[in-house]
Amino acid sequence: MDKIKTLSIDLETFSDVDLKKCGIYKYTESPNFEILLFAYSINGGEVTVIDLANGEEVPIEVLSALSDKSVTKWAFNATFERICLSAWLRKNYPEHFSSYGTSDDTVGNYLNPSSWKCSMIWSAYIGLPLSLEGVGAVLGLQEQKMKEGKDLIRYFCVPCKPTKSNGSRTRNFPMHDITKWTTFISYNRRDVEVEMSIQKKLSKFPVPEFIWDEYHIDQKINDRGIAIDIDVVEQAIKMDEHSKEKLSEEMKKLTNIDNPNSVVQMKQWLSDNGVKTDTIGKKAVSEMLKDAPQKLSDVLTLRQQLSKSSIKKYQAMKNAVCIDNRARGMFQFYGANRSGRWSGKIIQLQNLPQNHMPDLEQARNLVKSGNYDALEMLYDSVPEVLSELIRTAFIPKPGYKFVVADFSAIEARVLSHLAQESWRNKVFANNGDIYCASASAMFGVTVEKHGQNSHLRQKGKISELGLGYGGGCGALKSMGALDMGLAEEELQSLVDAWRTSNPNIVQFWWDVDKAVKIAIKQKTTIETHGIYFIYQSGMLFIKLPSGRRLTYVKPKIGINQFGGESVTYEGVGATKKWERIESYGPKFVENIVQAISRDILSYAMHTLSHYFICGHVHDELIIECPMDESLDVICEQMGRTPPWIKKLQLRADGYETMFYKKD
Repeated sequence: MDKIKTLSIDLETFSDVDLKKCGIYKYTESPNFEILLFAYSINGGEVTVIDLANGEEVPIEVLSALSDKSVTKWAFNATFERICLSAWLRKNYPEHFSSYGTSDDTVGNYLNPSSWKCSMIWSAYIGLPLSLEGVGAVLGLQEQKMKEGKDLIRYFCVPCKPTKSNGSRTRNFPMHDITKWTTFISYNRRDVEVEMSIQKKLSKFPVPEFIWDEYHIDQKINDRGIAIDIDVVEQAIKMDEHSKEKLSEEMKKLTNIDNPNSVVQMKQWLSDNGVKTDTIGKKAVSEMLKDAPQKLSDVLTLRQQLSKSSIKKYQAMKNAVCIDNRARGMFQFYGANRSGRWSGKIIQLQNLPQNHMPDLEQARNLVKSGNYDALEMLYDSVPEVLSELIRTAFIPKPGYKFVVADFSAIEARVLSHLAQESWRNKVFANNGDIYCASASAMFGVTVEKHGQNSHLRQKGKISELGLGYGGGCGALKSMGALDMGLAEEELQSLVDAWRTSNPNIVQFWWDVDKAVKIAIKQKTTIETHGIYFIYQSGMLFIKLPSGRRLTYVKPKIGINQFGGESVTYEGVGATKKWERIESYGPKFVENIVQAISRDILSYAMHTLSHYFICGHVHDELIIECPMDESLDVICEQMGRTPPWIKKLQLRADGYETMFYKKD
């Protein structure tokens, strides 16, 4: 037999743990977890399916290959296969399992990701969907994923409801439907064939090795997980239930509504009390509260508290937490299609509520000890407190602390650097406040944070956050300009003032717009501001300073709604479906700046990979380290400018804490 160089794998598994709610790490911890079918291809050859559920065995050379670093293992969403095989080998073939990491790390239960590659990540790198079915359809493969899959998975891979007709069993085995099982084996085989077809189809567009290195760092962070204070989580869930009961009772007394959670009943009650509204969403209720009489105000405030959905995060934590009280698999590498940024999974650390309470630790201690009465007595709203405490449920392991470090104004710095907006780069070089400096440039007066003209800083801030990528009045509104007390009629003058004071950024938008159009029309390569726009094989590639490429599938020049030229390409749109998307210069600039910011974070992860990185949110890293580690040293290492973007004014700041929070 030839030496195994590559192994393409697909598994079908059973567990009584809900994969969607709990994630793959918790899924494989169930004592009832097992692998049913193991399909593989050696060196791109014919696919073999091992029917483990019916007692077949995996050949010894394949078992050895699973932890052999010289064999590249491929799968679509390879994390699933790697974590399943880690649990399965440890239980059934411990002699073939070898872990990685040091003894004080928390990755020891999993196979080393360094010899694994993922065709889902390859697809994402080329701007394709993150599902096997979606990729197969877009690429028009001969082998398509079998449509029967979902029904077969529902039948064999998850528990079933006990009924009279199925003899009260809670699980379907192969013997319960031989025909379905035979189809399931074909389905398993087909998934490996589709996965190999994707590799063949994408072979012209290989993923650079440094991206695979980034993927391996990502897998290590996911394997390591982040510790959860389970006492805080369980008490918060209890307190939330108790609080909701009390709020519901109060609401019933004030309104005589049977079900205070019913949107229909609530709208009817408001209507009976003189308030007609189509929605009682968060924004609408806040609007109504502005001028509501006392009785109405009391009811609407209760409504706000009852509908606090951020508490669901505690339930997500409880669902995902592993036996060692760590939540794993929270980050999706290349989850954001256009920029290649990470996205969040399961608990979704990317959208945790902020905390602004001055006495955060005191409130946390009251929740941890289950002291509901004190919490209710000291604070206006229990749901509000629980919401602000969500971040604090993440803790370092005993004897360690968190260092949380992030890049200061990273997108503004990258945008200023690329556009060569020199006054802005000077502000960053001198560690100035960009919001004050921006307001000074816009209004021609000195603006200091707590000094002269400080009232203008807010206008500088909202302009900075809303206008860097071609946004106008609408962008300012969506950033909350009107809620901050700005008048609608002054918004356009803010847009004009910001653009006038940033001529090089505005020029950068249109230089990029022009370069994209030339590349597509002339099927050529063109450069502007150190960024390369390459048309090749019916794709538009944007080559970033890091060497990474952004991909736009089947770009075309069309006409937009205003009668001007526009660029369209195929991708996953806002509807989560594959469709034609329209874009233009400032939008491409946004993709570029966010993508470069992501590459800088990735570079920092590499620099800091000797530490235990256990989480990251946008431009921030959460590091679990011994008490004597220096915060300044970590921030200095994180703030090092990558060699591929020399002279960028980069800065990282951080803080130490015994629980995660927004500093």
